[in-house]
Amino acid sequence: MFYVYVLRNQTGRYYIGYTSDLKRRLKEHNTGNVYTTKRIGGDWKLVYYECSINQNDALRRERYLKSGRGNCYLKKRLRYQLKKQEKHEAA
Repeated sequence: MFYVYVLRNQTGRYYIGYTSDLKRRLKEHNTGNVYTTKRIGGDWKLVYYECSINQNDALRRERYLKSGRGNCYLKKRLRYQLKKQEKHEAA
């Protein structure tokens, strides 16, 4: 299985990626072993993921979610969850 995932840190920054081992990859992000998220820093939380049997499908989906249309899709898909998190963080 291949996973496309979305992470969010405490400052509200997002990271979109793909992997074959989601638990390991999340741990790598949070221990600073991933170059792109290490520079940003923070405690990364998994907010969304999709799984696929085919690696090429997962890569294509990752590219889509990083595009303008994909970004709009994610905002709509996660709108209630993100509002809830923002209220929780503000308290």
